[in-house]
Amino acid sequence: MREDPTMSRIAFALALALAAASLSPLSAQQRNVVVNRVRLTETQLTGFERQWNVRVPDGNYWYDKSSGAWGMMGGPTAGWMAAGLNLGGPLPQDASNGNTGVIINGRELPMQDVAALMQITPVYRGRWWVDSQGTFGAEGGPPIGNLRLLAQQRQQAGAVYANGGRDMLGTDSNGCHYFNSIGTGGSESISWASPGC
Repeated sequence: MREDPTMSRIAFALALALAAASLSPLSAQQRNVVVNRVRLTETQLTGFERQWNVRVPDGNYWYDKSSGAWGMMGGPTAGWMAAGLNLGGPLPQDASNGNTGVIINGRELPMQDVAALMQITPVYRGRWWVDSQGTFGAEGGPPIGNLRLLAQQRQQAGAVYANGGRDMLGTDSNGCHYFNSIGTGGSESISWASPGC
């Protein structure tokens, strides 16, 4: 039996119209969640929201797969979640628009993140790694400490450090790193300089 070309064109046009009609409701509801400059698919987003029982607002986020830290693209750390999730692309160095010279897991920290770290430990310019347990070290090197343990020790000791212009972190032209913190009320001061300064 010979196929009628007119009927084939009508069937093809009808199939296209049905496909377009079925796509239009989806595109109207399509979400826009970007992680590390890669837009998540509907399947990825739905799977993540079901697994963690959360609703992710549309937005442009950065995510550190090594530590679980996350934030809005261009901003400081907003919180922590599970590490190692397959979300988005590689963490960009400029994810937080940092300019401190302190680079953790590839992201240059902004001053807000450095100030938060300075409350528990001296912070040095350079490249560092931090894992999901808070263990840290110089990039490519062995562990040298744990941020969680340092924070617990500071809490137990009752040490409180003000940030309003009282803490200072810097590096001079000779590569010496230094840190100074004046405690609340000026009663307690901590200073540190790297070896050889």
